[in-house]
Amino acid sequence: MKVVYRITYPNGKIYIGKDLTGSANYFGSAHSATITADFTPEQLRDFTIRREILWESGTASDAEVGQREVELIRVNRSNEPGIGYNRWPRSRPTPESERLGSLPHHDNDN
Repeated sequence: MKVVYRITYPNGKIYIGKDLTGSANYFGSAHSATITADFTPEQLRDFTIRREILWESGTASDAEVGQREVELIRVNRSNEPGIGYNRWPRSRPTPESERLGSLPHHDNDN
């Protein structure tokens, strides 16, 4: 099963990724240094993340999964630094997103 998932970190920031293998143990390839910089060493000692499947398919091509991943990155705005850890596709900040970028992201904000 191919999936697109959302990882939610303790600070409320998110990462959207894809898994083409259906592994329960895959948590993406977000930029570790960027994530680490958002937490104190003490916070990193007891660290829980949540992985949610946003979309799945048993028949989609790898290209279709990639398209859905990009779509969900944009919809969830996880490529905006104040909201998430996706570094691609680059976000194009709007005045509203710049204002909201400093606020924590919650699942109900979608």
